[in-house]
Parts: sequence; structure tokens; C-alpha cells
Amino acid sequence: MAASRVAVAGASGLIGSALVRSLTADGHEVVRLVRRAPQAPGEVRWDPERSRADPAGLAGCDAVVNLAGAGIGDRRWTPAYKARIRDSRVRGTAALAEAVAALEPRPRVFVNGSAIGYYGDTGARAVDERAPAGRGFLPSVCVEWETAAAPAQEAGVRTVFPRTGLIVARRGGAWGRLFPVFRAGLGGRLGDGRQYWSFVSLHDEVAAIRHLLDRDDLSGPFNVTAPHPLTNREITAAMGRVLRRPTLFAVPAPVLRTVLGEMSGEVLGSARVLPARLLESGFRFAFPEIEDAIRAALQAR
Repeated sequence: MAASRVAVAGASGLIGSALVRSLTADGHEVVRLVRRAPQAPGEVRWDPERSRADPAGLAGCDAVVNLAGAGIGDRRWTPAYKARIRDSRVRGTAALAEAVAALEPRPRVFVNGSAIGYYGDTGARAVDERAPAGRGFLPSVCVEWETAAAPAQEAGVRTVFPRTGLIVARRGGAWGRLFPVFRAGLGGRLGDGRQYWSFVSLHDEVAAIRHLLDRDDLSGPFNVTAPHPLTNREITAAMGRVLRRPTLFAVPAPVLRTVLGEMSGEVLGSARVLPARLLESGFRFAFPEIEDAIRAALQAR
């Protein structure tokens, strides 16, 4: 993509901040959507949970990327927090999609974040983008999240949904919590360890989003996960090998359910998700194997 103007919602998050660095390094102008009063050039205010986004702030943007949403694992899933998880995604997406549709000229692409939570618990069965939505809270959120982008699609804007897996990064996300535990020699499997974890390195996540931004022939859902998902037991062993620490501890499923409540279903659930469309489009992963992804995370600045 030639140097352009790109709006990013969720620019301060794990993926968003890495994407902004990548775009800026390549000479793109980045407009950051923020929930507070703008304090720096290039910031535009919006209110995702009240479905407010001023189209004027997006004027001149070639692309809009929405990565905003309350953290899935940040808090226990009380009814109020579940509503926040849903509203921050669905209402925010609707606001941006409507703003994009109202622009003239319109951006050429709207990349709206999604997640492999769309598929629910798939057990040992491998799924790709052809699989239907699963059942439960997160699948229903993901369906509404993607559906909320309809105004942009109906206005003829190319719309893409990167369904992201578990990000392997030193800080933030699931691995940001795992690394300190494993470094302390307290790491181990969760539950029986047979559940599949579909991971992706932060480097490959950003590269995939850039790929989806650049390719005018790509639209719809794309699983952004490494090609070879592994079980929690296998990932635990890989963490032990890379960090050279024992992995003798295990957290029984009943303990996880007591501590995490309903969210424990996401930790103990299995998601064996394959990036079929991404690979078919010619994308190549820099860190397709878990040990390489772990090492890349540890070496990242």
C-alpha cells in the first residue's frame, strides 16, 4: 500500500499499538481514535459504547481499522462486564461502519477486528472460515460484532474481518500473563491440557492485517492463527523448553472454574482453527511454529 492516511481505533492496545508502529515506520499517516479529549496531533475523539463516531474525523482516510473492545480476560465475567464486552465491540463497530458509509469519498477498506471465539469450542475438530458460528457468549458476540459492519459493506466499502487467535507477545494478552509464571518455574498445563490453543505471533498478526489492508481482492473473514494449532499440554512443554524451566505444576479444571467463573470455559475450551483463506491468499507466516513465536516474543523490543 502506497503511503496513505489510516485511521486506527484501539490504537493503544496490544495489536493496535504494534500496527501503528508498523504503519508509521513505513511512512503512513495514522489517525488515532481516542475516547478522551484529543491531546496530540492525529487524534480524533469517539465514543464506541454510545455508538458515536464523527465522519469528519475520518475524512481523507484510505483505510479504517477497528481493533477496539473491552478485554476478554481483564475481569471476571459479571453480567455488567459481559454487557461491556459486547457493547464495546458491537456499538463501536456500528458507529465506525456508519461513519465510513457517510464519507465521500469513502475509504477503500474497513478492517474490523473479530476473534476465533466465533467458532466456540471445536474440540479436536479442525475448522476454517467455512465453519458456522458456535454456541455461547463469545460466538454470539462475534456474530453481532461482524454483523454491525453492515453499513460499510452495503455502501460498497471492502470489509475484512481478521478473526484473531491467542497472541504470543511478551506483554499483554494471554502470553503476557503466562511468561512471568513460567519464568518463575510455576508453569504447567491448564485442566487436562488436551484443549487446542490457536496461537499467532504478534509479528504475524500485524503482518496479516497489513496484508489484508493491501490486497484489494480480499474481503470477509480471515482466521489469523498460525497454521499448526497445538494443545495446551504441547504449548506448556514448548514454554518449558524455550525458557528452560520445569512445567510440573497444573491447575485443575475445578479450580479454574472457581477462580474464573464463566470465563473458565474459554481457558478450558478447545479451538483448533486453521488460517485457510490467509494461506490461500499467499500470506506467509514468519513464525509458524510455537517455539519460534515464543522466541520472537522474548526478543521483541
